[in-house]
Amino acid sequence: MAYRLFEGKEHASIYQQYRFTPPTGLKDIIIQYLDKKKGQPHVLAVDLGCGTGQHTRLLAPHFKEVVGIDISECQLEEARSVPGFTNITYREGTAEELPFEDGTVDLLTAASAAHWFDQSRFLIEANRVLKPGGCMALLGFTDWYIKLNYKDCGDKLNCIYHEVKELLKPYTSSAVAASESKLEDLYSAIPFPDKERIESFLNKSMISVRKLVGFISSWSMYNSYKSKDPQGAEDMLANIQKRFLDDMGVTSADTEIEREWEYYCILASKPL
Repeated sequence: MAYRLFEGKEHASIYQQYRFTPPTGLKDIIIQYLDKKKGQPHVLAVDLGCGTGQHTRLLAPHFKEVVGIDISECQLEEARSVPGFTNITYREGTAEELPFEDGTVDLLTAASAAHWFDQSRFLIEANRVLKPGGCMALLGFTDWYIKLNYKDCGDKLNCIYHEVKELLKPYTSSAVAASESKLEDLYSAIPFPDKERIESFLNKSMISVRKLVGFISSWSMYNSYKSKDPQGAEDMLANIQKRFLDDMGVTSADTEIEREWEYYCILASKPL
């Protein structure tokens, strides 16, 4: 991967606690696409930029072997600490230099990670390691589309959230901007003629105020801000949480609110 971020132990711990697991329904669409384009058996899935393994674990029931790849050993240590599937292994590495033989991978995925890749080098590697009919699925979420709801104060909560986004805008990298554009340039560059986009997959779930603020603390732009002004960044998080709770009329940060997120996904299949 072209960027070396999220590598420290503290940030890896925050990722494990607060990053969202992609929707099961979107994972089901990916598996159905693979069934249609390549068919069984599903032997090897590789999850690139896997971080602490939230998306990697979703894939495990559908494959003989799943490998999570990330540039950060601290992230991988967090991923390995989660008990569960024996068919998952985690390896340190990059999306641009994959440790697999030619034509051996059934599915390549990246969840909220592909915007960090060196686009041309990644696509060369994807073409090399995928089996004929093998697929790639690159998914993410558009953080500008979010709806927070709690009783009658949803508009106030959404306003606070978007104020934070504006405040951190000067610290937002071009890679994050690419993610917000739903990876349009990467989609155009995929050399496979068989490709498609899921522009909008809406997902609703409940989240506590504490975890929502924790999620904000996992953002790359928040951590860029924190590196320049550690105290200011901590004060900002405390202020956000206080404003949420005050507008909700509650005192516990464990109070849950409804969140609606918009995900997107690029699907592509290597020619047979």
